[in-house]
Amino acid sequence: MIVDVQRGAELLRAGELVAFPTETVYGLGANALDPAAVEKIFVAKGRPPESPLIVHAASIEGAQALVTGWPESAEKLARRHWPGPLTLVLPKREQIPARVTAGLPTVGIRVPAHPIAIELIRLVGLPVAAPSANRFAGLSPTTAEHVSRSLPDIPVVDGGATPVGIESTVLSLAGPSPVLLRPGMISREEIESLIGPVAIGGSVDGPHASPGLHRRHYSPRTPLYLGTPPSTGRGVIANLPDEPFACAAALYATLHKLDLEGWDWIAVRMPPGTPEWAGIRDRLQRAAAS
Repeated sequence: MIVDVQRGAELLRAGELVAFPTETVYGLGANALDPAAVEKIFVAKGRPPESPLIVHAASIEGAQALVTGWPESAEKLARRHWPGPLTLVLPKREQIPARVTAGLPTVGIRVPAHPIAIELIRLVGLPVAAPSANRFAGLSPTTAEHVSRSLPDIPVVDGGATPVGIESTVLSLAGPSPVLLRPGMISREEIESLIGPVAIGGSVDGPHASPGLHRRHYSPRTPLYLGTPPSTGRGVIANLPDEPFACAAALYATLHKLDLEGWDWIAVRMPPGTPEWAGIRDRLQRAAAS
């Protein structure tokens, strides 16, 4: 069911779920301060409790109001990359329900760079928790059609195809030094140019510090192979752009299309191991994991 932004905001204020576009992928939104509404996200997606949600704000000031500390590194990164596909993990305020954060004392926050997302959050007047709007571990949605195919009962605000195409970079600033938890299209090197050395993290023991850390994730129903395809069966090699930002924008849409075509397998050439490809390589490795 397609709804406009005004109706979407009304539903969110009433404690319901609404899917909406961000610049990365479509999110499945709920009032981030309402535990009952947040619980509906986990039920709709079949999402495990150890995987936290990212909370979206309409401004830097709105994001700051959700955390107890705002280090200089957060200020530098927010001023450079927000609105945009960067999530910062910081100590949370008590108003953020434990269900949002997998019981951890930290929360991932960001300001999305999509006019519909910003308008929706402003109309709601509340922060919006929103993982990708699909069944857990499946292909992330980059169009309203993808959402409706995965979650047919969820109202969707249609904003066309999402321009970035893969999920945000997630960086923890909650400890003594910055830790990259999930790569994305804002690279580790870009972050280090602003705030200095960044470690690589992402432990999956117990509650996860970031979404997207499960070994198998972002997966089509059709078996996905990286590099050399199987010698048997009826398969297809995905044709993806050679430029990283164009590839990211096309990745999930291409896999959604091929997934509907009835192949026995899909193969993808593994991209280079250079920094600008790190987010795409992460998504492909998890999508192909058995």
